[in-house]
Amino acid sequence: MMPSATMQAQHWLTLIGMGEDGRDGLSPAADRLIGQARFIIGGARHLALLGPVDAKTMEWPTPFEGGLKEILGRRGTPVCVLASGDPFLYGVGSLVAAHVPADEMICLPAVSSLSLAAARLGWALQACEIVSLHGRPFARIVPHLRPKAKLLVISWDGTTPGKLAQLLKERRLGRSRMIILEALGGPREKISETRAENFEAHDIDSLNLIALEIEADHDAVCIPLTSGLPDEWFEHDGQITKRDIRALTLSALAPWPGACLWDIGAGSGSIGIEWMLAHPRNRAVAVEAREDRAARILRNAAALGTPDLAVTIGRAPEIFAQLPQPDAIFIGGGGAEVIDAAYAILRSGGNLVVNAVTLETQSVLAERHARHGGRLTMIDIAQADPLAGFRVWHRARPIVQWALRKI
Repeated sequence: MMPSATMQAQHWLTLIGMGEDGRDGLSPAADRLIGQARFIIGGARHLALLGPVDAKTMEWPTPFEGGLKEILGRRGTPVCVLASGDPFLYGVGSLVAAHVPADEMICLPAVSSLSLAAARLGWALQACEIVSLHGRPFARIVPHLRPKAKLLVISWDGTTPGKLAQLLKERRLGRSRMIILEALGGPREKISETRAENFEAHDIDSLNLIALEIEADHDAVCIPLTSGLPDEWFEHDGQITKRDIRALTLSALAPWPGACLWDIGAGSGSIGIEWMLAHPRNRAVAVEAREDRAARILRNAAALGTPDLAVTIGRAPEIFAQLPQPDAIFIGGGGAEVIDAAYAILRSGGNLVVNAVTLETQSVLAERHARHGGRLTMIDIAQADPLAGFRVWHRARPIVQWALRKI
């Protein structure tokens, strides 16, 4: 639909999505708004696809904020931002919208590379998992590598397919189907297919997207949807919330999309890592006093696909003032001072879970439960171990867990 004259007056900023077919693929409305713009900013590729214009043009600078400053300095005059496909699908749209109100801009998206890929493959887009590795840590792909999954992966550059093939082989997923779609929608479009185990290095256009159909060997390493990963998947020095207790703890913390967790006395980082695995938008801060353990947490986070886990070295509760507002707090070790400070800082509706092994801390939890309510649970777990050709139950130390949602 063509924007009205009133709409144009209100919306001084236009975000226009472009495909590899350049200006030829733009709608008449988008083409007209480009012609009216006094300032146009975009990537070098977008400006090259656009061709000659009367407006002043600028490539996005480094750092990115320099471009935003140029845009905001022209508020009220016709400004156009060029982007790939849909600006609000892993694009520049949300970054610009953080500084310009929605009622001052209009967005005219083009068909995204993801939609083009689904159309080429005959895949239902809603049935695919979408992962962007463009400007994001490569390890983010790890939690999505599950048997029978269909993934559409936005590459960082031409080296991404090779790196992905190597990762798939390392995780016993080498039989997975890889379809590399290059420069979709333009004259340079190319589609090739291989198995990860058969991938051979070759020149791949930096503008590429990878479609994956995951096939797993019997011994493949795949992260399940449930909490309670095997203890041996974590590097640790014994300071770890064990698998069964961890699963119960995550259940009590009750993660929800976009929520922020404090993992106090993080040890190996297992609670924060599994909190983030529960949903891609979840955030966690691991607080650890020892530098060697903090470094170990970072390694575990990268290996298990949560490289964005924040690690803060310091002691509770003094460190609390430096942390972002939490939606949930887990304390795996700490006395009354830490527990009370965490309770005080937690917002209404937030979840607090504390696990205690020692009788002294368990008595603190009993008193706080009487004072604040919640749920007090003793967790007593035993595992079968061999003994002289037989099996016996080996009991772990009982743990008292206090969990509540703050009113």
